[in-house]
Amino acid sequence: MILCGGRGTRLQERTQEIPKPLVEIGGMPIVWHVIQLYAVQGFRRFLLATGYKGELIERFVATHSWPQGVDVECVDTGLETQTGGRIKLLEAQLAGEPQFCATYADGVADIDLDALLAFHCDHGALATMTVERPELQFGVTELAPDGRVTGFREKPRSDHWINGGFFCFAAPVLEYLETDSVLEREPLERLASAAELRAHRHDGFWECMDTYKDAVQLNDLWASGNAPWRLWDDGDARRHRGGMDAQELQGSPR
Repeated sequence: MILCGGRGTRLQERTQEIPKPLVEIGGMPIVWHVIQLYAVQGFRRFLLATGYKGELIERFVATHSWPQGVDVECVDTGLETQTGGRIKLLEAQLAGEPQFCATYADGVADIDLDALLAFHCDHGALATMTVERPELQFGVTELAPDGRVTGFREKPRSDHWINGGFFCFAAPVLEYLETDSVLEREPLERLASAAELRAHRHDGFWECMDTYKDAVQLNDLWASGNAPWRLWDDGDARRHRGGMDAQELQGSPR
């Protein structure tokens, strides 16, 4: 499931008219890119938790030609609902699924989803969160103890790991959620306290389209022909490439 309901207030240059998931990268909405990177690795069923201007997302989903076998469904989860609440409100649609994946509609990465799923199934905890070390916005000045400048590093990666989305959840995670939950606060904190949350470290490309500058950079990458998250070719955009099937990864939340 993909969280598509936020207002995108830090991207007001684009989101006054359309919701953030429909902001285009290379001529296609960013949510299409997110679906593509899952579909090309074997995922088939997608639930889009909509809210702000959700009718526009529904229109896009209804009129777009998806790869054969891929089913995309929009579910209105309310205008003001928080991230955890949106997942909770999809409980009926997730009935019967022992596990499921979740992510944000504004983040792309060159993530190996087979490796993520294998990690999730191997550790046995209820939840897996992909973590990233983002590139810092500014260059770093290196100092000696006496204040001398010893060098510079241009936009190094952070030493700290952050939540990059690309979650895997076992169904009991839904019991940690309420309709007013903010996923990134109490639910994940409770899962961590119960030793039911693991971090999957991703050292490759990752970018969140949070601001207009981010949108410009992603469009520039796409235009360069070197978009790292583009794990598909033009043929794959019309038909997904099969990944591991259910027999190859028992309990896979596809």
